Amino acid sequence: MADKRVVLAYSGGLDTSYCVLYLQERGFDVITVSVDTGGFSAEDLAANAQRAKALGAVEHHAVDARQRVFDRYVSYQIKGNVLRGQVYPLAVAAERVVQASVVAEYALRAGAAAVAHGSTGAGNDQVRFDVVFQVLCPGLEIITPVRDERLSRDEEFAALQARGVEIPASVRQYSINAGLWGATIGGGETHDAWREVPDAVYDQVFSGPRAVERENVVVRFERGVPVALDGETLAGPDLIAALGAKCRAHRIGLGVHIGDTVLGIKGRIAFEAGAATVLIGAHRELEKITTTSWQRYWKDQAGEFYGKLLHEGLAFEPALRDIEALIDRSQERVTGEARVRMDDGRFAVTGVRSPHGMMDRASGVYGELPELWDGADTRGFATIAAVPGRLHRNAGEAG
Repeated sequence: MADKRVVLAYSGGLDTSYCVLYLQERGFDVITVSVDTGGFSAEDLAANAQRAKALGAVEHHAVDARQRVFDRYVSYQIKGNVLRGQVYPLAVAAERVVQASVVAEYALRAGAAAVAHGSTGAGNDQVRFDVVFQVLCPGLEIITPVRDERLSRDEEFAALQARGVEIPASVRQYSINAGLWGATIGGGETHDAWREVPDAVYDQVFSGPRAVERENVVVRFERGVPVALDGETLAGPDLIAALGAKCRAHRIGLGVHIGDTVLGIKGRIAFEAGAATVLIGAHRELEKITTTSWQRYWKDQAGEFYGKLLHEGLAFEPALRDIEALIDRSQERVTGEARVRMDDGRFAVTGVRSPHGMMDRASGVYGELPELWDGADTRGFATIAAVPGRLHRNAGEAG
């Protein structure tokens, strides 16, 4: 019956597994939807399906939305050089918007009476899910068991254990959100702004051997979007995955971010976002030779605002469409290659080239010989540039 069906955004973790039981106990037929935005392996997706059915979901669906995340939001984060607090590549926000959008679409197709998510009452994700649901499926009830019950992770774990549901004990202390654009880790040491996040915490999102030698990679961009890695043309999600594996081997992209949450309190997370960090750094350097200073200045202001609204779950605000148009216009000549050196936790952009590069020796060599002007031109330029300062100083002395 439609009036008993609820579609749940299902990650397979502690919170959403608890939600399945909570909703069932209140008479709902639960449809679980796992939306892969880059954080699931094939094994994870299979385990999710098995766990959802074991918990009693009447239907389970897995949706590959990685390309959707890249095209719709990640590409603009690259073109806009979007870094929250100048350090964090905003890994989760876009993924939550896409996950909520897919769940809303399934709910409307299924004729469900409600949608549900497992966000807590303290974080940003609750707002992101709620806003998308209210925009895309406004007639449906939104059910949020973890938020409404004000449960701790230990309480959820105990409730599932009491019902015979096994969840890995590691999830009790840390909440890990892994996706296309990076992984965030919350819990434990992240709750105290003074405590250092130990290496063992980051090890939870790493796999594979550690590189022992430095490595150079070349990223090709077309109109601001990365399209090839070391000469191999790749779809956006595949390029990020390939570059991310290299970054993890070199331990690049680890960090801690303290920022303002959507609801006004301070929040702190650890994160791993090597591919995002490198791509934004490489893109920024390529922009420097293909755009003017004023193009970069205003585009970066727009990018900062874009990141703020995306962080707050306002992905459907019409102003973002205007900003995207400005960003796209600024990227028309941002085509070329950036060479990146990676070595033991560090990276550096060691070279950029573009058919649209404006760093032309024919126009002069910085610090040496000018070709487009002579000394008299410079003397006159400096005289005019000094006028406001001279007038201000003279007015002060006269007073």
